[in-house]
Amino acid sequence: MSNDFLLGGDLPVSRLGFGAMRLPTNTFHGPARDPETGRAVLRRAVELGVDHIDTAAFYTSGDGTVRANALIREALHPYPAGLVIATKVGPTRTPDGALTETTDPAGLRRLVEENLETLGVDRLDLVHLRIGGLTPPPHGESVAARFEALAALREEGLIRHLGLSNVDAGHLAEARAIAPVAAVQNHFHAAHRDDTNLLSACEKAGIAYVPYFPLGGGITDLSGDRIAKVAARHGATVPQIALAWLLAASPTTLAIPGTGSLTHLEENIAAGSITLTGEDLADLG
Repeated sequence: MSNDFLLGGDLPVSRLGFGAMRLPTNTFHGPARDPETGRAVLRRAVELGVDHIDTAAFYTSGDGTVRANALIREALHPYPAGLVIATKVGPTRTPDGALTETTDPAGLRRLVEENLETLGVDRLDLVHLRIGGLTPPPHGESVAARFEALAALREEGLIRHLGLSNVDAGHLAEARAIAPVAAVQNHFHAAHRDDTNLLSACEKAGIAYVPYFPLGGGITDLSGDRIAKVAARHGATVPQIALAWLLAASPTTLAIPGTGSLTHLEENIAAGSITLTGEDLADLG
């Protein structure tokens, strides 16, 4: 199975990328992490071959003093050729640090412009429309007006490719009737496989499927007997096998594990060299 994917049909990326959510803080509302460590992690990720970074303007420390987009710009700008930076819009921070959802077209434009400014670019490679905050997808809720607003920004040249996050098959079909969808970013990992049907639909359509919380997100413990057994067989860690399983699940999956630790970063990237056998996949279920 290839270790690369052609995102949107024209952006080649390694299928093992990096998620920036944990750079500012280890928990969504937690204290700030050392920004110099975050910048070091980003530089090392690129040295290790990462060419796909997933971020968002609302990825900040609880007090707002450390921001993922700022760290990315400080560490990597001017960006190396071939580096793809994906972001998402919809959620935004209130003055007290809480998250709220922006749904009106004018508000989405402001969020896109914020990402352009904070990342220091003239065009965003990939923008996901995130719906429903951190809750399960709101089935039956239309995304048409919001996706049309982003499609208009794409026509203006501010966005190269469009994606969706936290959506179901109905949302995907609705969006694809408006403009091409390059990627879907949903909750999916070895212990949370409810989205298998949508993953299959993305595979058939050549759409990247980018699981968020690929290692459980601190919500789900992945260290069950099945993964531990396969990890022992490979002399690997449980997170490494969980990432290898995601890459084996479909040729369209892009794994974006995030960390604020250089040690964990190198462990995660090493997972890209693990090839699971048929026996491994059978044991993992």
